[in-house]
Amino acid sequence: MKFKIEKITGDASFRRFYRLLIKKKSKIIVLAEKEKYKNLVAYSSINKFLKKNKILTPKLYTHNFSKGIIVIEDFGDLSLYKVLIKSKNKLKIYKKIINLLIKIQNIKPKSKVRKINGGSYLINKYSNKYLFKESNLFFDWYLPLFLKRENISKIKMKSNKILLKLYNRINFPNNCFVHRDFHAQNLMRVGKNIGVIDSQDALIGNPAYDLVSLIDDVRLKTSTKLKNQLYKYYLKKTSKINMQYSEKFLEDFNILSVQRSLKIIGIFSRLFIRDKKKQYLKYIPYTWHLLNMRMNSEIFSDLKKILNDNISEKIKNKLFA
Repeated sequence: MKFKIEKITGDASFRRFYRLLIKKKSKIIVLAEKEKYKNLVAYSSINKFLKKNKILTPKLYTHNFSKGIIVIEDFGDLSLYKVLIKSKNKLKIYKKIINLLIKIQNIKPKSKVRKINGGSYLINKYSNKYLFKESNLFFDWYLPLFLKRENISKIKMKSNKILLKLYNRINFPNNCFVHRDFHAQNLMRVGKNIGVIDSQDALIGNPAYDLVSLIDDVRLKTSTKLKNQLYKYYLKKTSKINMQYSEKFLEDFNILSVQRSLKIIGIFSRLFIRDKKKQYLKYIPYTWHLLNMRMNSEIFSDLKKILNDNISEKIKNKLFA
């Protein structure tokens, strides 16, 4: 039987991807030398859970977890990122994505889902532990690019005291399935449907988190007007947020957007320093723009001050490559 294998450009993870072509049909081979459990077992188990709840995720054809390989359905190369950057009517497309997000959030979340290879996979709940683990990437990987270690320790300690107060202000409970990286590059156009990929980091958390990932997507610049339209559309369509609590939800949205921007700046810095992947540095200046935009209210004044006192505008716009 004739077949062809083509390498596919990878993502920010330790995985490698190949397209297997047999008789005009294709499948995706996923290889993971590191973090096999998360990248293969968790990914396959969460995909199966979502699929059972009528969310389009890649079908698993075969696996050998111990050898770090799975073969899954091929959703093609047309991400909604590619669709959106060429579209003149982004709002229409984004509305479809938000409808999908609401459908996902309406799934009754389970702390345990069945693993492909037997037993259960535990989907943890978001907590301050996770929030700090993510935002600490900013201090541990980004600040060392331009500050001395002793200065970083002081900034991190002061900032984390401020962040603790912010995280403790979060109003809504952790009661939603959170994809955790719900942005246009992880959503694929499959015929007339939207396929969801990269769900291996899912947790049960705040309903604002995935909305933040979508609206404040650091890879896709959108106008403030469009961001506001999307936010209002979500509030209008979802049953999760009673309108009398909309101000509290907005506060959660802003806190989680700030937290996520800190996390992303840290991740992109780590990819540059540790993994020699400098292509992600180009997104840092826009991530700073989003961070500053969401720190407009009074509750962020202390955090804004400590960041501005220690990081110049020149540094914020520097690519370091």
